[in-house]
Amino acid sequence: MTAEKRKDADKVKEQQASYEHEQEYNYDRYAAMADDGNRYEVVEGKLELMAPAPSPGHQSISRELLKQVDKSCESDYVIYFSPIDVILSSKDVRQPDLLMLHRSRSHIVTRRGIEGAPDLVAEILSPGSRNRDKVGKARTYAKYGVPEYWIVDPDALTLERYVLHDGRYELDTVFEGDDTVESDKLPCVSFKVSTLFADMPDYDRCN
Repeated sequence: MTAEKRKDADKVKEQQASYEHEQEYNYDRYAAMADDGNRYEVVEGKLELMAPAPSPGHQSISRELLKQVDKSCESDYVIYFSPIDVILSSKDVRQPDLLMLHRSRSHIVTRRGIEGAPDLVAEILSPGSRNRDKVGKARTYAKYGVPEYWIVDPDALTLERYVLHDGRYELDTVFEGDDTVESDKLPCVSFKVSTLFADMPDYDRCN
């Protein structure tokens, strides 16, 4: 991690610590907050500050991931991307980078967001979100029964596929290089993981 990225991650942690004294939050209190330019989630009734705005690399991966699943899965699934509230309970509100929901369950899509567990959630790691995505969000998604969880790592150029077993996620597959991403739970999925990283900026060259 570069010094600049470490500085951003430390800033998020410092800002996060400032909210620890706050009263308990539920969805209604969270939704009524004034827009201060930041993004938040509600975790077990606590307000959590999310990482700064996604980097260009994060945006590039997010756009390509959406493109890949949309072109093969759109007929069977509705697909949404951040920012969108996934309201798992009144005290647990998350904002995944991407989610897929089978059209037979589209009744859980409301004006407020997605009110229930999607069939898939995906997160793209960033300097300030690694522990949050791999531990905190994994715990929340598993608690509410999201069957499949993907973690995309821009540094390792991998996609980790986790599946829910007995209330906990187990790492099923790590896709890398020209591996084809597939899922027995979402049979429409089929794309080379390398496509996700093809348009990532070369930061060294840009500098």
